Amino acid sequence: MSIVGAFIVPHPPIILPEVGRGEERKIQRTIDAYREAARRAAALQPDTVVVTSPHATLYADYFHISPGEKACGNLKAFGIPGVSLEAQYDSAFVRALEEEAGKAGLPAGTLGGQDKMLDRGTLIPLRFLNETPVRYRLVRIGLSGLPALEHYRLGKCIARTAEKLNRRVVFVASGDLSHKLTAEGPYGFAEEGPEFDRQVTDAMAKGDFLRFLTFPPAFCGAAAECGLRSFMIMAGALDGKAVRPELLSYEGPFGVGYAVCSFEIAGEDDLRHFDAVYAKKHRAHLNAVKEKEDPYVRLARLSLETFIKTGMRANMPDGLPEKMLQQRAGVFVSLKKYGELRGCIGTIEPVTGNVAEEILQNAVSAGVEDPRFPSVTASELPDLVYSVDVLAKPEPIASISELDVKRYGVIVSSGYKRGLLLPNLEGVDTPEQQVSIAKQKAGIHRGERFSLERFEVVRHT
Repeated sequence: MSIVGAFIVPHPPIILPEVGRGEERKIQRTIDAYREAARRAAALQPDTVVVTSPHATLYADYFHISPGEKACGNLKAFGIPGVSLEAQYDSAFVRALEEEAGKAGLPAGTLGGQDKMLDRGTLIPLRFLNETPVRYRLVRIGLSGLPALEHYRLGKCIARTAEKLNRRVVFVASGDLSHKLTAEGPYGFAEEGPEFDRQVTDAMAKGDFLRFLTFPPAFCGAAAECGLRSFMIMAGALDGKAVRPELLSYEGPFGVGYAVCSFEIAGEDDLRHFDAVYAKKHRAHLNAVKEKEDPYVRLARLSLETFIKTGMRANMPDGLPEKMLQQRAGVFVSLKKYGELRGCIGTIEPVTGNVAEEILQNAVSAGVEDPRFPSVTASELPDLVYSVDVLAKPEPIASISELDVKRYGVIVSSGYKRGLLLPNLEGVDTPEQQVSIAKQKAGIHRGERFSLERFEVVRHT
């Protein structure tokens, strides 16, 4: 056997009467849909239920699979001690999945956090499922900060494990949608919130899993979504399967989007290998980007690729524009992979003889010295997109009112502490955000006095 059915469900504690105390009636359609999804899941008679949850143990570069024989959970954190649940883990499935992920080169397993408490992203779906007479064992998996394609590939490993062990597996992708639907909600409003929910529920209703993989990270971040990576893993578990999707409900009265969607397996479909489709589209996009790179960016790419492949610094190539060889300026080199930052290092003031030398030096630093990321590997090089910012000389300013996030970068200084943020960055919409992030980078704490400088850049892509 393999995956016999899949469901997308939310996990708001308020949906439970012990927590909502009447407020749950505002999402009665969600409750009714949840019960219908649980009934359908139980009718499939699963041996194992796999739950992916945004609130399980999460690492930037690793998928955590909960270990052990069993786990329990409660809602004491919400002041509700009477809500508790215990589940038996399918430990044989966990071991086999860890082995399957290893074969696929995916960083996934039971290492790291050993929290035995069921998180609310798992507890709430199981609460509804346990209202039915079904008996099952649980596999609980956390999300990660890895790219979309890695989440999809983990889903494929789950399906292969189910086949290997001859398990009937129901997949439950736990996750809320945008948390920024209304100004009155606990997280406020962003215009991306309702738009994200419109697009993602449309993708659910059509079974268009490719769209799960292609939402821009900045758009998702602005919408403050919760469950998309959970849905990506589910999509991978259904790789190559024809599905009959049914969006059972969508509501968002509390400022957070809640969707319930059912996916019935309807056979095989060779056109639904979305990792291959995504990879092909991504490769075409990268080729188009590389064809348009200017000399500044091509030099950055040459520098890092030479160093990663050979361990040697690249020599200055012939044919560079004279301006690159004559101008001295600070330079930042930024790397992105699948739309997300992969490294960024630079110099505020020039430390070499010219801009070209600055690029050669800082491109390597961005790839191997940014403390926020592991060093770039050779296998990642084809997936990197570069940008090069050439900085004008910074000028002191008296107040934050003299900043414009689209035009100016900012330098925040307090004694020996100094933090910089480039202009025109996705997700940085106000000078207040810009200064706050620069202060965090510098380690400047609240209450410390600081000074401001601004600068313009010429950005090369």
